[in-house]
Amino acid sequence: MIGIREKKKQQTRKAIIDSAIKLFTKKGFEQTRMEELARAAGVGKSTIYGYFKTKDEIFLAFCDAELDFAFSELDRKIDENAPLVDQLVAQMMGQITYVTKNREFGRIFVREMAFPGDDAMQKTSDLDKRYIGKLGEVLGAAQKRGELPEKTDMLLMMAHLHALYLMVLSTLYTGDVTSLENAEILLRSLVLQTLHGPAAMADIQGQASQQWDSIKQTFIERHNLEL
Repeated sequence: MIGIREKKKQQTRKAIIDSAIKLFTKKGFEQTRMEELARAAGVGKSTIYGYFKTKDEIFLAFCDAELDFAFSELDRKIDENAPLVDQLVAQMMGQITYVTKNREFGRIFVREMAFPGDDAMQKTSDLDKRYIGKLGEVLGAAQKRGELPEKTDMLLMMAHLHALYLMVLSTLYTGDVTSLENAEILLRSLVLQTLHGPAAMADIQGQASQQWDSIKQTFIERHNLEL
């Protein structure tokens, strides 16, 4: 059981992060000052610096929470013997769901994780290790079950999956996908194709196929494509 003092510290830390989410959304990350965050969180300026030295540190604390959420979603929704595609989609949708709760934070998240500044390099590296470690466990278990070939290059597979995650996240920001439900359909389709090859979706029947066809047609019409 945590003590009263520790509980108070956790509450204050959460209040700072929650206030940051609101202010970043309203004013933008670059325009928000630490003094404003302190006032919004109901703490003194010196107190906020006792928890976070910079806005980047607040952002990275959000990233920690984002990974915790994604991993807990995976553990909550799916057992370790579920099909690989279900585990991967659950993990990535957990991240996407959490990040897109706040568009400004999501925008910063993608920028900082893909192109971290010098001050954030070590922390983003730590977050990458957590992510890769968990994903490696999922892929390794699937390989033992025979869902992935023994000669699978795990690093390349992780790179493919991360690219898919970023792409689906981007579609929610551009408006090509307008709901988390459709984002999950798109993500599942992409993961299936990555795992089973270019023709994978041609073998999918029923409602899943119809849902994907609908999303695809909307995208084609929106961008005036001929495919």
